Amino acid sequence: MGQGSAGRQVNILIVDDDPDIRDIFKYGIQHSGYECLTANGANEALEILDQKRVDVVVTDINMPEMNGLELTKIIKERHDCDVIIMTGYIEDFTYEEIIGRGASDFIQKPVRISEFIARLKRVVFERETLFERDKAAESLRLNLEKFQRAMDGIIHAISLTVELRDPYTAGHQQRVSDLAAAIAGDMGLSVDRIYGLRMASNIHDLGKITIPSEILCKPGHLGPLEYELIKNHVQAGYDILKKIEFPWPLADIILQHHERMDGSGYPNALKGDCILLEARILAVADVFETMSSHRPYRPSLGIDRAIDELLQNKGRLYDTAVTETCLKLIIEKRFSFDGKWGRFDGSEGRTGLEHQIFPV
Repeated sequence: MGQGSAGRQVNILIVDDDPDIRDIFKYGIQHSGYECLTANGANEALEILDQKRVDVVVTDINMPEMNGLELTKIIKERHDCDVIIMTGYIEDFTYEEIIGRGASDFIQKPVRISEFIARLKRVVFERETLFERDKAAESLRLNLEKFQRAMDGIIHAISLTVELRDPYTAGHQQRVSDLAAAIAGDMGLSVDRIYGLRMASNIHDLGKITIPSEILCKPGHLGPLEYELIKNHVQAGYDILKKIEFPWPLADIILQHHERMDGSGYPNALKGDCILLEARILAVADVFETMSSHRPYRPSLGIDRAIDELLQNKGRLYDTAVTETCLKLIIEKRFSFDGKWGRFDGSEGRTGLEHQIFPV
């Protein structure tokens, strides 16, 4: 007894200072299978609402303690209830005014009980439908969170696998990811696109698992053949990911992160806007981090050399807007790889550097 379409007990509260009307409505409501509570005025109704869950309040407008519209305002502020307004003074109120106060329906007295029950069932049905929708939305949200955590875990595991193959660059992908996300954020990319860029950045060297470890860890410069094998890592990474349906173009971002604006990059010599924006951002972050860090074949070149590389090749190899955003983050001391703002290993005090980045 008293269950709605969602299988929950539905409680109806009748508020009227006329006991005969309360009794008539209570009989009709209970006969229809709902639970019914009654109150002789606004104050008693509010006490009941504070103590019990009520789905729909049916209230008269003209009552001695507080009128029905004032009661409706308080109910909508404090409780999750639908409200049906009743009145015999139809000329004093408009339908738009009453609905505008938050009521779900408006019934004119005298009320035929059959009509009232039909309209009550409609309000209850709409309420139950919204309840089911919200429950489904919450379930979807929780499932998406689980999916996201699982995907994060998979990406992290892949990243660690790459680092095991190339221990000299441990942390490289994570540092590149941090810088790429900072650049993207400053450029106004959406949260969703930044999240996808972070994922791609965290595994952008995935294809290196196909390269012999003696080449990855080789001290000194690589020979031409060895360099060609290294270059193949972007295609290998793409081939591993291309059949997985991510919400973001991870495989393409990874494939293109060594392309250059003038077409001199690899593997497909793409130019300009043919390169995904995320790949252009990743390219700048990758170059900057690589030059700033130690490698098996050379010591760290330092922040100054990394800045010079981007300045000299802005617009030719690297996207102008991306490069300027990256350098602005560094010069304004809003990013550092150790996560502590303002620590830039000797890059402070570069005379005229801001003018070089942002020429007047």
